[in-house]
Amino acid sequence: MKYDRVFNFSAGPAMMPEPVLEEIASEVMNYNGSGMSVMEMSHRSKVFDQIYQDAVADLRKLMNIPDNYKVLFVQGGGTVQFAMVPLNLMKNGVACYVETGSWSKKAIAEAKKYGDVKVVASSADKNFSYVPDCSNLDIPDNADYVYICENETINGTTFHKLPDTKGKILVSDQSSMFLSRPCNVEDYGLIWAGVQKNVGPAGMAVVIIREDLIREDVPDFCPTYLSYKTHADKDSMYNTPNCWAIYCCGKVFKYLLSIGGLEEMAKRNEEKAKILYDFLDSSKLFTGSVVAEDRSLMNVPFVTGSDEEDAAVVAATKAAGFDNLKGHRSVGGLRASIYNAMPKEGVEALVEFLKDYEAKK
Repeated sequence: MKYDRVFNFSAGPAMMPEPVLEEIASEVMNYNGSGMSVMEMSHRSKVFDQIYQDAVADLRKLMNIPDNYKVLFVQGGGTVQFAMVPLNLMKNGVACYVETGSWSKKAIAEAKKYGDVKVVASSADKNFSYVPDCSNLDIPDNADYVYICENETINGTTFHKLPDTKGKILVSDQSSMFLSRPCNVEDYGLIWAGVQKNVGPAGMAVVIIREDLIREDVPDFCPTYLSYKTHADKDSMYNTPNCWAIYCCGKVFKYLLSIGGLEEMAKRNEEKAKILYDFLDSSKLFTGSVVAEDRSLMNVPFVTGSDEEDAAVVAATKAAGFDNLKGHRSVGGLRASIYNAMPKEGVEALVEFLKDYEAKK
């Protein structure tokens, strides 16, 4: 069944693949002959256990996750991970962070509550419009880890080359680029991603953590729920998990496998982003906010140079059936989030609209 849908350029919660939504809709009253919705069933049931096991197995296959990494589903989204990372990984009480935008700034502020945070590189000098050089970071010997936000959702930058951590654990917030391209998991000690941008509904984060980093000796003041060991020991079932989000994410994992995996998804994302960036580079009215070499394939911020004009464009796009193109309140301007589920046709339609808008000026 088809419904009238807008092209939703929201940074999150964001679009999900239509085939996935249709399958979910068909099962919402009666999942797989169980006589109930996934929203109603026990997380301890055999039916849900199979949903969970399939989701973990499919994500492992998608990302080629090594056996010595655990996959965890943790409630609370990214904001909880800002605290869980330092609470679990700060053995020496020292951590290095790369500051590339709004979300890494929030992670830094949270980590400072638990230890000594060293900002080893920053792009704040140019309003986070680029990714700083991370090839020779000043990392102290007693640093516990190096943390990056691999794709800054608000500022629209992404790491196309990972930092040289000089042997220290690399921790990455991949929320807004998770499963958008192939990823060599062994390059990281810990990857986490809020799922509401590229994978499923809000309220949960996926955590991929190397087993040797799961500590028994977390600080006494660390809440039980905020220990990775709590979740690892119970296979994400310490308490009632976000069953609905796990189910929806599992559907997306299967969908991605069915279309050719992350290699195919990367190809599609590159094609979509090129359409929009090529237009911005040729436009006299609109300007991209990020240097070309550090542009995100997922989040594309741009401006007209006038706050009033930016607001007029946002209003016009909404009237034309495009939604959520207003830039984040902290930076203004416009932003098109073109995650995995955004079809190429949506980007093409937006570019045609912007071209027409500019031609009429």
